[in-house]
Amino acid sequence: MAKEDYYKTLGVDRDASAGDIKKAYRKMAMKYHPDRNADDKEAEKNFKEVNEANDVLSDDEKRAAYDRFGHAAFEQGGPGGAGGFGGGGGFGGAGFADIFEDMFGDFMGGGGRGGRQGSARGSDLRYNMEISITEAYKGNKTNIRVPTSVSCGDCNGIGTDGGVAPDTCPACHGHGKVRAQQGFFTIERACPTCQGAGKFIKDACSNCSGSGRVHQEKTLSVTIPAGVEDGTRIRLSGEGEAGLNGAPSGDLYIFISVSPHQIFQREGANIYCGVPIPLTTAALGGHIEVPTVDGGRARITIPTGTQSGHQFRLKGKGMSVLRSKERGDMFVQASVETPVNLTKKQKELLKEFESEGGAEQNNPESDGFFTKVKDLWEDLKD
Repeated sequence: MAKEDYYKTLGVDRDASAGDIKKAYRKMAMKYHPDRNADDKEAEKNFKEVNEANDVLSDDEKRAAYDRFGHAAFEQGGPGGAGGFGGGGGFGGAGFADIFEDMFGDFMGGGGRGGRQGSARGSDLRYNMEISITEAYKGNKTNIRVPTSVSCGDCNGIGTDGGVAPDTCPACHGHGKVRAQQGFFTIERACPTCQGAGKFIKDACSNCSGSGRVHQEKTLSVTIPAGVEDGTRIRLSGEGEAGLNGAPSGDLYIFISVSPHQIFQREGANIYCGVPIPLTTAALGGHIEVPTVDGGRARITIPTGTQSGHQFRLKGKGMSVLRSKERGDMFVQASVETPVNLTKKQKELLKEFESEGGAEQNNPESDGFFTKVKDLWEDLKD
């Protein structure tokens, strides 16, 4: 029986891209995989055909030969030679482990198929930085010291004595992975000889013991932009730990926390400040000066009869807005202060004030409240 066209097997056009072929293969392989179709001989047959088609179409040279000669390219005596699919009895060198790695390799640190080959990228680092609300308003440029791993200067990060190129691993021939047939499955794993690096260091650098990096504390300059909020994360690319044997460095993440202020409370770009106001100023009116987050002062006019809880809005006196020239507002909340430690004369004056009467006009809120209370008591009596 003639074999089905490989493109038709995967359900793609003949001009399909490598990405389209890979996507179609994943879908078909998961559909027909024996683990999901127990005792289904037809699914097992389809699974083999899907893997056979992918083995050819995912390889540029094999695909070119197939496009020119068809299946004859891989038959006995054909341009592809015999045994082009690993004997034709397996999965064409691709098993469920390959599918799993294709789909989840990035999360497992492998970066997909072939991701283990080469040295490991350096780890990302975290640095916690606490700043004041003033620094958050103005921005700041500061130096930090970070204990980390840096590229070895003696071998230029390669890990070999003298910095010469490492040898190709004799076990995996530089592929970084080996395959083993286990019954129906072909299992692929990192080469145990080189741990997936594909390279073999014969004479290790004495300074870094072959790792290509050494522990060291380095000083970095960090710019804190104006308007940063608590929890802001700043990324310094390539400033994390150096990778093994010349691999790329990780990143450094700086997490900003803004320390509490003794006067100001921040909500986004707005600043809130509670200010006590003397009883006489609240009653007669006047002026007060309050500090602002930029280090200056603001003058506020207190109208006659100001009550506790009244808010004064100072437009544009709040925090800087990140990556903008705008500023938030400042809200000053009045808290009328009851005088304490009165002298005899002050007490007499207050009693005189009280005896003058006019409670309804002087204290409308309390008068209204107690009127409601009186009505409530009357209702309860009925």
